[in-house]
Amino acid sequence: MRCDKKDLLLYAVTDRSWLNGRTLAQAVEESLEGGVTMLQLREKHLDKATFRAEALEIQALCRRYGVPFLINDDVDLAVAVNADGVHVGQHDMEAGQVRKKVGPDKILGVSAQTVEQARKAQAAGADYLGVGAVFPTGTKDDADAVSYDTLKAICEAVDIPVVAIGGIGERNVLSLAGSGICGIAVVSALYAQADIRQAARTLRKKTEEMISQ
Repeated sequence: MRCDKKDLLLYAVTDRSWLNGRTLAQAVEESLEGGVTMLQLREKHLDKATFRAEALEIQALCRRYGVPFLINDDVDLAVAVNADGVHVGQHDMEAGQVRKKVGPDKILGVSAQTVEQARKAQAAGADYLGVGAVFPTGTKDDADAVSYDTLKAICEAVDIPVVAIGGIGERNVLSLAGSGICGIAVVSALYAQADIRQAARTLRKKTEEMISQ
């Protein structure tokens, strides 16, 4: 099993927009201490050398906490640093090609907004799906909205685990109960908070509650 459902409970996606004097490593460590169960390093504007150095630093932290470490989009870097996996969107490299590149043992996550995309990703070898945006989000301006009914339909259409992403925070996470997801992926709900550690604890508790409903 490359990807356990419980690893997807509280899935953190990094964003350096809100560091406020912290390093990314400090912010990530606080989230890991608070109970993050999987971490995706997402960088859109770093040069290759800096991104690689950062990936190795964050990967070391994740290993120390026993949390799977994935890289967003950059399949070559994920292979080069021996990350636990990679996450790709609908506009990145096609999932089947990614699976060939990373091999059979790495975690492959794919973003999906429709049942058709979800089934296709599963057939291509995805281990889990990231589905969203389930709520309005300021993190991705181009994020298409996915309704609760579509989220539920996707969960019912595939055998692989699904995490919801997009605008999720402690105030609305419980409204996702009954959809079939096994966790949430969050960005600003963690990294834009003054106390990242406490934000992670609260989110994890509420997500566990939401899943058990």
